[in-house]
Amino acid sequence: MLNSALWGLVQGLTEFLPISSSGHLVLIPALLDIDGPDLATSAVLHLGTLAALVWYYRRDLWGVVASPGAPSSRTIVVLLVVGTIPAAIIGLTLETPIEVIFSEPWIVAVSLMITGAVLALASLLPAGTRTVEDGTWRDALTVGIAQAFALLPGISRSGMTITGGLSVGLERKQAARYAFLLGIPAIAAAGLRETLRLIDRGGFEPELLVGMAVAAISGYLSIALLIRLIQRVGLVPFAAYCVLFGGFAYVAL
Repeated sequence: MLNSALWGLVQGLTEFLPISSSGHLVLIPALLDIDGPDLATSAVLHLGTLAALVWYYRRDLWGVVASPGAPSSRTIVVLLVVGTIPAAIIGLTLETPIEVIFSEPWIVAVSLMITGAVLALASLLPAGTRTVEDGTWRDALTVGIAQAFALLPGISRSGMTITGGLSVGLERKQAARYAFLLGIPAIAAAGLRETLRLIDRGGFEPELLVGMAVAAISGYLSIALLIRLIQRVGLVPFAAYCVLFGGFAYVAL
């Protein structure tokens, strides 16, 4: 149970901060020489962070459900649908190679350093002024393609999608808002699929529920933290962390 809680904490803290939860779930066990969660268990832990997302953005989601015909609701639906397509196509096509990469910590370490480089470049982009409601399907496609790169462990999903949002002129907080809303269908699909697989194989253990709960609580706190930090200090601290930790892991492993 403590093991499940540990991975839930790692998942929750690193899922929304742009430092790659999947990368940490590979590198931390490798550095400590212990068994980490497999791909299916990692996906189940995502259900905890999904709960955090849904609760944090409950007003946005309720607005879409309560007033589906409103212009803002239609825009958000289009942005979520179009933005999800690239990762869905690539994920279904390259599922096996991605699983292989999970078994190679040094590749994950390099990917984490790449994340840091991307975040550093994103910090140089001019400040945007647009909101999510100003978005178009072209913006969604750009951010969706960025999200597809995050299928590789070590490449931060939130980092890539926030960078994509900044590149199309979204204000920092709005870029994070869109990144997190876009994470809802992606995280839900992966988590539910792998949970059903675990249940079918009889491998869903009750202790996973503890990990999911810890991931939900820590995930909610990390969302709130990132929203504040991205407005005050931007992405540079996260870029530095990814490069330093990725470099350390690469040398150590």
